[in-house]
Amino acid sequence: MNTVDLPVLPALEQEWLRKVRSDPHLLFDIQHAVGGPFHLVYPDQLGANLRSFHQTLAGHRVRGQVYYGKKANKAGCWLPTIAELDGAVDVASEPELVHALAHGIRGRDIGVTGAAKTDALLRLAARHDCVVAIDALDELARMAAIAVQAGRARILLRRLPPNAPHSRFGLSAADLATAITRCAELRDRIELVGFSFHLDGYAVAPRAELAYELIRLCAKVKAQGLPVDTLSIGGGFACRYLSDDDWHGFLADRRDEWFHAGKRFEKFYPYAQGPTGADMLDAILATTFDGRTLAAHLRDNAIQLFVEPGRALLIDAGCTVFPVLGYKQNADYGITTVHGLSMSVSEQWKGSEFLPDPILVPRRRDPAAAPVASCVGGASCMEYDVLTWRKVRLPQRPAHGDLLLYPNTAGYQMDKNESEFHQLPLPPKVVVSHQDGRMMWRLDT
Repeated sequence: MNTVDLPVLPALEQEWLRKVRSDPHLLFDIQHAVGGPFHLVYPDQLGANLRSFHQTLAGHRVRGQVYYGKKANKAGCWLPTIAELDGAVDVASEPELVHALAHGIRGRDIGVTGAAKTDALLRLAARHDCVVAIDALDELARMAAIAVQAGRARILLRRLPPNAPHSRFGLSAADLATAITRCAELRDRIELVGFSFHLDGYAVAPRAELAYELIRLCAKVKAQGLPVDTLSIGGGFACRYLSDDDWHGFLADRRDEWFHAGKRFEKFYPYAQGPTGADMLDAILATTFDGRTLAAHLRDNAIQLFVEPGRALLIDAGCTVFPVLGYKQNADYGITTVHGLSMSVSEQWKGSEFLPDPILVPRRRDPAAAPVASCVGGASCMEYDVLTWRKVRLPQRPAHGDLLLYPNTAGYQMDKNESEFHQLPLPPKVVVSHQDGRMMWRLDT
């Protein structure tokens, strides 16, 4: 295949990763130490992303808290950074809650969300003064019973999105009204602090509209004697991986022949979109209702805002590196096989493809080499263990001992679906930091 005919989708790289790649030995030293594939994580970037959310809230003079959606990445190194910056963490299991506590997050700065929760999780949350998003009437009843011994529980009532009536998360309008009445009756055990929701997609307007509806509900509930003061609008803050020109060009010209075996995908993550991250939060807060911004309505009603970004706090904060095991030519393009499994790039296991170009880091650069087209397969015996179905353009033919780097995988990619299939160990997470004028590394704990 003529590599000129293939699209190029270079990832937007941060300075820290360029420094890592500019060191001719660092990645190979790490690979030698760990003996296989590995993930690089860079907590300082999460810190910068978190500060941008804090600054946006402060700029609108809105009280609030930013909860890191812990399910987006299991590494422990993020948590001390969050604690140092007075952030918070959103969890959905006992191990996640314990992990957050063990890394310095105060119980009061932990939110517990998700579907129906175990009694053990509800009990642990109540004892540590976490705020719990209640998802159903029977969960509210269990929380009230547990609070008799565990202590008064702080809760949010999660609203079923009106435009997603078949979602399995949240209370319908009727159940929400019943839950508010029950909270009034149980106020010695239950402290209703406010309401929450989570919407799919990355649109600004639906989030602002539902937030405004719940601000008005807060006013009604306050009139009934329940001093609610909190609204959580969940996560789903958009992220950008590619330039607009590269992304829109790919979508406009996409052809089946660009993919191994003519593989077809129904949808892709929107790799270039806007507004993103804290700018999306800014747009939500700037949306006007009755001639005034959402931020003004929050301030006037003395309501604090919780947000729960996961991917948006991890954007640009990590990558995944696979050693190359071999390369073979297959018709007019090649197949590169790496030491690792496609489960470590989770988009492939959601019926889609992780599209930013992988970066070949050759052990020996060949100045006379010609570019080659290649897809990328994993080391398992399964035909569908493919990390990259798209035929990507590599600067030279990959060889055993080279490295293939997948950029920007920290958010939901590097450990969501990992498996020890074939008894292969999970790739370790390697924490990198800039110290004394050079990049240092250590294993995550």
